Amino acid sequence: MTSEGRRVPGFYGVTMFTAPTTAPNQPGDVLEHIGPGTQLIVPLANGEPTAVIDAIEAAAAAGDPRINEVRIHQMHAIHDRPYLRGEYGTRLKHISYFLSHITRPQFAAGHVGLVPAHFSEVYSLMRMRTDDPLVIAAASPPDRHGYFSLGVSADYTSSFIGRGRIFLEVTEHMPRTFGRNQIHVSQVVGWCRSDRPLIEVAPAVCGETDRRIAAFVAERIPDGATIQTGIGAIPNAIMASLTDHKDLGIHTELVSDGVVDLIESGVVNGVKKRLNRTKAVGTFALGTERLHEFLHENTAIELHAVRYVNDPRIIANEKNFVSINATLTVDFIGQCASETIGGQYYSSSGGQNDFARGAMYSDGGQGFVVLHSTTSHGTSRIVPQLAAGDVVTTPKNTIDKIVSEYGVAELRGKSIKERAEALIAIAHPDHRDELTASAAALNYT
Repeated sequence: MTSEGRRVPGFYGVTMFTAPTTAPNQPGDVLEHIGPGTQLIVPLANGEPTAVIDAIEAAAAAGDPRINEVRIHQMHAIHDRPYLRGEYGTRLKHISYFLSHITRPQFAAGHVGLVPAHFSEVYSLMRMRTDDPLVIAAASPPDRHGYFSLGVSADYTSSFIGRGRIFLEVTEHMPRTFGRNQIHVSQVVGWCRSDRPLIEVAPAVCGETDRRIAAFVAERIPDGATIQTGIGAIPNAIMASLTDHKDLGIHTELVSDGVVDLIESGVVNGVKKRLNRTKAVGTFALGTERLHEFLHENTAIELHAVRYVNDPRIIANEKNFVSINATLTVDFIGQCASETIGGQYYSSSGGQNDFARGAMYSDGGQGFVVLHSTTSHGTSRIVPQLAAGDVVTTPKNTIDKIVSEYGVAELRGKSIKERAEALIAIAHPDHRDELTASAAALNYT
C-alpha cells in the first residue's frame, strides 16, 4: 500500500494527496484478467481506456492465446482501431450498441456487430449477453479518500460498480465528476496510468435553418421546464435560443457545451425540478476542453447511470418535461426513422424513444422531433411512406410534435388525415404539391 502527493499537469496542477491505494499496474497487466471468451465492457466515447486496449490489441497481434473469442461491448466508439477493421479475425471482435463515424463503415463491411437497443436498456442487455464480464474504463485519479471518478461517463458502465470486475486507466486529463460514477480502489481488480488526452468534439455549426427551427421550439418551452436535448446543430441552436428563459432544469443523456452557457448565465438552475433538484443531470459528456474544465469538481453537475437517467418512468416524474431530438425522415403517419439512411444503418436507437415516452407521460410534457425539411440534395425528409429498409426509431403512437424550418406539426391525438395535412404544411414548398397528391393516392385526404 502506498500514498502519494504530487504535482501533475491538466486539471490536477496543484499538489494532490491521495488516500492509501495499491500501487498502479501497467496497461498490459489487464491481460491477467482476460482469457479465451472474455467479454469486455467499455464506456462510450472518451470513457474508453486507450492504453489498456492498445495492450489488448498488441497481445492479439502477437498471438497471445488469452485473446481468443474475446468480445468488446461498447456504444459510440471514437477511436479508430485495427480490431474494429477485423484485423484479428474472431480473436478480438467489437459488439456495438450505437454506431459512430468510426464503426459505421466497419459494420457495413461486416467487421462489427450491432445490437439494437434503447439506451436505457443497454446495461441489462449487456448483462444478458455476458457472463462474468470485465469492465475496462478511463477514470480520474483517485481522490484523498481513494475514490476514482469515471469522469465524462456514467452510462451503462457505472451500473457494473459492485456487480462486476473493473480495471481502470487513470488519466490526469479526465475531469473528476460527481453523481453515481465513483469507484473505490477496493472495488477494482487493478488500475494503471496514462497521459492520453481526451478527444474534443466541437459543437456543430448552426445555420439559418437550424435557428428558425430552434425559434419554433424555444417559444413553446415554458419557464421552469426540465429539458433534454440530443446532439447536433439543431439542438445546439435550441439551447442558444433559451437565454431569456428562467429556472430551467437539465435531465439529459448528453451533457454538451451548450449546457455550460445556460448554467453559467443562470438560465438553468434546476430549482423547479422534482428529482435531483438544483442539479443538472446527465449520463455522459462529450464536447470541448471548455466543457471538460467546467465539469471538473463541479457539484452542479451529476452523472448517473443511463438506466436511471433514460428510464421513461423516471423522466415522467418531472413536470413540464421537454424532449428534443432529431430525425432523418418522417412519414405521413408520424413514424420517425432516425437511425438509417436509404435502408442502411447510420447509428442506432440511442435514447430518442426513451425520452419521447418519458415526455409523453410527464404532466405538461412535450416531445419535439426536429428535422430540416430537405436533405442537402433537396430531397424531402417528409415522405408519404418510409423507404424499404428504413427503421422506425420513434413510433407513430409516441410522437408528439414534428418541427421543420416551416413550422410545427402537432401530431399527438390527431387522425392520419390530420397528421398528413400537418406534415405537408411544414414540408418544403417545392414538395408540397407532390406530397398532397401522394396523400390523396393513399386515401389520407
